[in-house]
Amino acid sequence: MGSSDTTVLITVTGPDKPGVTSVLLTALARNGVSLLDVEQVVIRGRLTLGVLVSCPVDPERLQDQLEDAMATLGMNVDVEIGADPAAGARHSTHAVVVLGNPVTARAFGVVARTLAAQGVNIDAIRGVADYPVTGLELTVTVPGSADAESLLRTGLAEVAARENVDIAVERAGLARRAKRLIVFDVDSTLIQGEVIEMLAAHAGVEDEVRAVTEAAMRGELDFAESLRQRVATLAGLDQSVIDEVAERIALTPGARTTIRTLRRLGFRCGVVSGGFRQVIEPLAHELELDFVQANTLEVIDGKLTGKVIGEIVDREAKAVALRRFAGETGVPMEQTVAVGDGANDIDMLNAAGLGIAFNAKPALREVADTALNHPYLDAVLFILGVTRDEVEAADARDGLLRRVPLDR
Repeated sequence: MGSSDTTVLITVTGPDKPGVTSVLLTALARNGVSLLDVEQVVIRGRLTLGVLVSCPVDPERLQDQLEDAMATLGMNVDVEIGADPAAGARHSTHAVVVLGNPVTARAFGVVARTLAAQGVNIDAIRGVADYPVTGLELTVTVPGSADAESLLRTGLAEVAARENVDIAVERAGLARRAKRLIVFDVDSTLIQGEVIEMLAAHAGVEDEVRAVTEAAMRGELDFAESLRQRVATLAGLDQSVIDEVAERIALTPGARTTIRTLRRLGFRCGVVSGGFRQVIEPLAHELELDFVQANTLEVIDGKLTGKVIGEIVDREAKAVALRRFAGETGVPMEQTVAVGDGANDIDMLNAAGLGIAFNAKPALREVADTALNHPYLDAVLFILGVTRDEVEAADARDGLLRRVPLDR
């Protein structure tokens, strides 16, 4: 940029169509300008294209030429002469994802006001999903004070609870895009319901077992002891019951989409469960998972003994398993993600680079990095910055029908 050059900001708006950028840049090239910045967005067929240039010629003459050129395409053009090239130049620090069904104008307005009240600037907004929930991603710049991020998370968590939306806050940049390993809890996370309750139904003790399970998931009971207590009620069941229950498992809506997409992205995917390996392994094989850690029911002479074999996969063991999977694959812990719903997932989510509470009990929501309360597991993708359009485009390339509820 020469010392005599003038900085000019050109904003073109109108219906999106082929050739707009080409016509604009041709007009700029005739005047020997240098590009300093370019940004474009299309919303429902309406284009906004901004170009910041360094102009070595009379900027008013440039403006006349641009207006004539863009008029041939029916586009509007606004020219700001002497624009400050440093104004608005930011390095966004965080991504804020808002999910809802729907996201109302009121809810989004409260989000925006909360950000403004904390001195957080919204640098860009894009839609990441319109199905099965609406998702909006904001890239923002958070003030540099030590407690700014904590205050932001607290403020937005209060908004989420009040306005019936899910809001996730993540640090922007390479750290967000570098996640490479993800583990899921199984019961009430990857699948609907609790396997042990399905087994207990065959023994006629479903209500009793459900009450113990719910207390354990709330963190009111020691998980290992509660598991022994519940498994004891299964003594005498025929081994065939395990296969019957495995065949009745219903995946959580969006589970196949989530696993399929993450594998395309190069993620290593696994499950860490306080449930039972005999039920989970066929599902893990079907989903092509890389890791399985779960308890093993003891079977003797074709009957369940009411005991588990080996060390119980409890709260502490889940975190140990995540660290082991990460070590085996050479993935740093900050590049891991864990998703769960109960108090026995607390250590695992705390250990992961990103811990996501999925329709979780309060004890887990309080410590998780992000809480999702809509019943669709593919919301995890949107938190990671993957858009619905990207998912559908990949499915279309692989010959899968778009928006078919394969796992809903």
